[in-house]
Amino acid sequence: MDITLAASLMSLLGTLAGTFGGILVSNKLTTYRIEQLEKKVEQHNHLTERAYKLEGRMTEAEHDIQELKGVRP
Repeated sequence: MDITLAASLMSLLGTLAGTFGGILVSNKLTTYRIEQLEKKVEQHNHLTERAYKLEGRMTEAEHDIQELKGVRP
């Protein structure tokens, strides 16, 4: 019975170590992926802001062109 008890305790410890190790690795991977997504969202937001500013400048340029041509909007 001592051998069976020792084997079961070793099995339990191995299972616990594997489980907690898997949880830690999974958590690190999830954190890494979230950080990468945050960087992509930040880049997208920056691009959206630039596009909005360019649209405003384009509208002004079109207005100036119409004025130079003598066309009223």
